[in-house]
Amino acid sequence: MKKLYIIRHAKSSWSDAALNDFERPLNKRGKANAPMMGERLKEKGVMPDIIISSPAKRAKSTAEIIAKEIGYEKKVLFDENIYESSVDKLRKILTALDDKQNTVFLVGHNPELNMLVDYYVKFYENIPTCGVVEVEFACDTWANIEPKNAKLISFNYPKKSES
Repeated sequence: MKKLYIIRHAKSSWSDAALNDFERPLNKRGKANAPMMGERLKEKGVMPDIIISSPAKRAKSTAEIIAKEIGYEKKVLFDENIYESSVDKLRKILTALDDKQNTVFLVGHNPELNMLVDYYVKFYENIPTCGVVEVEFACDTWANIEPKNAKLISFNYPKKSES
């Protein structure tokens, strides 16, 4: 089994029009939501073997905040191919993962993350900022992850009430 947590970056700030898209930081809500979602993952006992993130400031901050919240002690890996990506590029990143990694966090951006989830599990909802989609693959190697062995396990986001 391989487990993938697809995490959209937390809410970012548009207050400084001089900043390019890559440099936009988290806003106040984003800074509150990222640790909250990290806490929810921690409560579920989720610990990734690896966290891979877009290096864009808002995604990087989200990944680092969630990593801190869950007690992840390894380095977060930043991959430029996640920023302004495509489903094909994201799939190549995933299928090239080391098979020793069973649980992976992928932190990035919409619309690509939504399209990636939809590719694997026919997902018709929008992933809001700081949303987390958990997908499980019934296979032993990342090279073999496909829609036919993918299953949606959970979908959580800041405004979703915990039941």
